[in-house]
Amino acid sequence: MKAIWFSLDISLDQLNENAQNTMGSYLGMEFTEIGPDYLRAMMPVDHRTVQPYGLLHGGASAALAETVGSVASALIIDPEKQICVGLEINANHLRGVREGYVHAVARPLHIGSGTHVWDIRITNDDNKLICVSRLTVAILAKRQA
Repeated sequence: MKAIWFSLDISLDQLNENAQNTMGSYLGMEFTEIGPDYLRAMMPVDHRTVQPYGLLHGGASAALAETVGSVASALIIDPEKQICVGLEINANHLRGVREGYVHAVARPLHIGSGTHVWDIRITNDDNKLICVSRLTVAILAKRQA
């Protein structure tokens, strides 16, 4: 399978370094795998990501989904000519999680010139599905300064 990425010179270390001082780094997100047509990240279930009942907060799942999908879009576009921004996200929370990590995999449903649509599946450490999300990203021309 041919890779969908604009450049094949990107590394997990670079992705994780670029994420410093963002919501993702605050929530403990870490990129863990770049496949030919998917991007994978994980996030801890801890004091930063749970709600008062001790369960993973739905907003934390949505933040993980938007992060992995948006970064995947950023890896497809030409960064000299384009930027990408989230347009719409939905998330269905299927199962609660109290500990460990959650793992998100973003795969494209549509890669167009103006939008990308991503399917993001989030599982727990036992590979049980806990959230399904769909993210639409707008692809915009980069404005010249």
